[in-house]
Amino acid sequence: MTKFLIAALSLSFSLPLLAAESWDPLVKQGEYLARAGDCVACHTAKGGQPFAGGLGMQTPIGTVYSTNITPDKSGIGDYSFEDFDNAVRHGIGKDGSSLYPAMPYPSYATVSDPDMQALYAYFMHGVQPVAQPNKASDIPWPLSMRWPLAAWRLMFAPKVLAFQAPAQQDPVVSRGAYLVEGLGHCGACHTPRAITMQEKAMNPADGAAFLSGSAPLEGWIAKSLRGDHQDGLGSWSEAQLVQFLKTGRSDRSAVFGGMSDVVEHSMQYMSDADLTAIARYLKTLPASRQDDAAQTPDPAVAQALYKGDDSKPGASVYIDNCAACHRTDGQGYTRVFPALAGNPVLQGKDATSLIHIVLDGDSLPATHTAPSSFTMPAFAWRLSDQQVADVVSFIRSSWGNQGAAVTAAEVAKLRSSDKTSTSSDDLGQVTEHRR
Repeated sequence: MTKFLIAALSLSFSLPLLAAESWDPLVKQGEYLARAGDCVACHTAKGGQPFAGGLGMQTPIGTVYSTNITPDKSGIGDYSFEDFDNAVRHGIGKDGSSLYPAMPYPSYATVSDPDMQALYAYFMHGVQPVAQPNKASDIPWPLSMRWPLAAWRLMFAPKVLAFQAPAQQDPVVSRGAYLVEGLGHCGACHTPRAITMQEKAMNPADGAAFLSGSAPLEGWIAKSLRGDHQDGLGSWSEAQLVQFLKTGRSDRSAVFGGMSDVVEHSMQYMSDADLTAIARYLKTLPASRQDDAAQTPDPAVAQALYKGDDSKPGASVYIDNCAACHRTDGQGYTRVFPALAGNPVLQGKDATSLIHIVLDGDSLPATHTAPSSFTMPAFAWRLSDQQVADVVSFIRSSWGNQGAAVTAAEVAKLRSSDKTSTSSDDLGQVTEHRR
């Protein structure tokens, strides 16, 4: 393996010396890899400087704030490559303490040595230094003690080993596996976690839990990326996946929640070859359900609505608030307003994401190849908990969709946990005020 050295950084181990101009291609490569790893999304606070940290990330035990990773002394300016590598792939800070696994070092353990060198070059020479002290977490004592993290790391973090593709695997699939399992750290969100907070599977060899979808986090569900038709990617083609990752939209769906940041800051900058590799790899993952089968469209609801029959619970709410954009047949408008019929996002066991969108709305981000941005308005101010439950249940069970019904209590719980949503008790006052 070729190793590198910046003389000005006085690294503590011997590497071949490179002229300053030799670093330019490496810095550029590192920038691409940082995009692929979506580093900026987590290490940039809302309205803050890129990579300066301060973004709050909710965990079951409190909020952890991302750190400054710019080359300022308040960030990683005095990090050697060894310090950088220890933090990124081993989960060990410069002071020797263990990092919170909000930093996805279990996934980064498979990042190659050359890619680590490129990332280090970029963060030291391609990122603007920002003087901003790191913010302490608000995790209460004794949970804030760091020594248990060392035990967690030893028990659950994989060993740092070079990524090994299975013999005779399609090299495109192998590249996708490297990106998904490693630098892209997709499992950090899309794989369920055990009670001890480790991912239940780090790759397909660990079992069907890998990329099978997460529990609710900050009001959103990271959906299954496996081959299930009802709530996974079984009904998506490779081309549709590539289009979705690159633009945030496809003929079937549109990006929302935390995935919007991934598309906006990361995926849209990746090469078509790498996006194809990711999509092809994901399409190799089998369904997690034994009874998985392709979904059969059901025109009955569309025909009833066309005839003016809105007797099904939630139908009248849908007609009044949703049908103008998503249509009575649930097909929406291609790459503008996503289809609801057959949409796997809407049919998972947990309807949190759908309830969240109905209450608070969401915006489809603009990308380089799809510059138009579209916004779904919030309906918390005008719909009661029961109305939201009715319309969500209607959407999840119409046009052949097979999602279970939700209750007003589920809506009320999510509404009360979201500071931006109007409470059901205040709904009458808000409605009266807006008249």
